[in-house]
Amino acid sequence: MTSPTARLLVIEDDRQIQRFLATALESHGHELLVADTAADGLRLAALRQPDIALVDLGLPDRSGLEVIRELRGWYRGAIIVLSARSQEQEKVAALDAGADDYVTKPFGIGELLARLRVAERHLRERSADAASSVVAIGDLSIDLAAHRVARAGVEARLTPIEYKLLAALAQHPGKVVTHRQLLREVWGAAHVESPQYLRIYMRALRRKIEAEPARPKVLLTEIGVGYRLVSPAPDAAGRD
Repeated sequence: MTSPTARLLVIEDDRQIQRFLATALESHGHELLVADTAADGLRLAALRQPDIALVDLGLPDRSGLEVIRELRGWYRGAIIVLSARSQEQEKVAALDAGADDYVTKPFGIGELLARLRVAERHLRERSADAASSVVAIGDLSIDLAAHRVARAGVEARLTPIEYKLLAALAQHPGKVVTHRQLLREVWGAAHVESPQYLRIYMRALRRKIEAEPARPKVLLTEIGVGYRLVSPAPDAAGRD
């Protein structure tokens, strides 16, 4: 995939939004595929292998969440939800199902283009990382095969739980990983309702991998949703 000519699949039944997206996104060099229903969207995704799928949650034939779950069974591109549903639980459900990002309607084209650029960058990083077991985030190096973590060339001594938590995030660089996903992967399904575990271990992990644990720039909090591992930026910040 080469930016800015990513192939985008829009699964959306609102014709006005379809026209808006077609005009805006094609003018920025993107190839656009449009489906009115979940069935057509899944078919186009399989036939044309788009780089990014934009999925509405309120489709006429199936739930958008079902579409996301089915796509995640085989689709390796990015999935961005476009939805008028703005409740926190709706966002968490979509991210848990496998979406990479969530954009609430109404939205401006500038915001959507920014989200697309982020998704494209993450896809390129995933493609590059696929050939290597080492995930690099700024000066943080995570060797998933050797179970070793280093910051600025110095080994970070993590406990087994801290390592499992960081590795779970490193397998989805740049993507929000929800509280439930992390709890399930690190502690098991019996602990998905125990978010206090995350808060305790995230604080400990930040002390070992962040230059300024109180002002994290690598391990960011998505309040009420989960955590995201990102390359540091000057204005990046997160909270427990």
